[in-house]
Amino acid sequence: MQNRDLNILNKFNILYLEDDENLLKHTHDVLIDFVNEIYAVKTSKEALEVLRNKKIDVIISDILLKDENGIDFLKYLKEDKNINIPTILTTAYTDTKYLLDAIKLKVENYIVKPINIKELLTTLHDILLPIVQEKELRRNNCVIKTISAITDSKQVEVIKYIINNLDNNNTFTASYSDIMNKINISKPTLIKLFKELAEKHILVKIQHKTYRFNENALDNI
Repeated sequence: MQNRDLNILNKFNILYLEDDENLLKHTHDVLIDFVNEIYAVKTSKEALEVLRNKKIDVIISDILLKDENGIDFLKYLKEDKNINIPTILTTAYTDTKYLLDAIKLKVENYIVKPINIKELLTTLHDILLPIVQEKELRRNNCVIKTISAITDSKQVEVIKYIINNLDNNNTFTASYSDIMNKINISKPTLIKLFKELAEKHILVKIQHKTYRFNENALDNI
């Protein structure tokens, strides 16, 4: 894991499918210290329920489950549900006959049991790093495009602050006072900025102190 920043994992959610209850609990208890959330389940039915209700960034699945097959589950997700989420398969040495199917499914990686936690964390990092970099690039582009509509230097600081604090749904939550505590800007200037961003449909107010950053509006700048 040399030179790998595992802190990037803390914004991502993991779905872990494993029918061995002891292994499920052990791996969950380790990973929860590194990731945002890990949903540990024993059946594909439970896994589907998680996928319906939660945002999942990576799936970790055993190949041979009780009365079912992890590869069949992934095929179902990709072919029937059109769900394409990066996947790591865990496998016993005796499961190697399934690895060709895993390759056909373009599974990102597979890990031989017993699971080596360092190897698992390294694999998660290498899968998620390009996603982090893509988000960073998109965020920088958003800053540049938004700044092109604003000239005041203090307002530029506020824009950077807003974009750097967006959640996974491009939502920003803060009061004027919260922003002013972080940035030395007057309230009238801040109100003017929010009004300009609202008029350009860049920042859409959802409720009190909560706004959605509309990237699509930047195409019109």
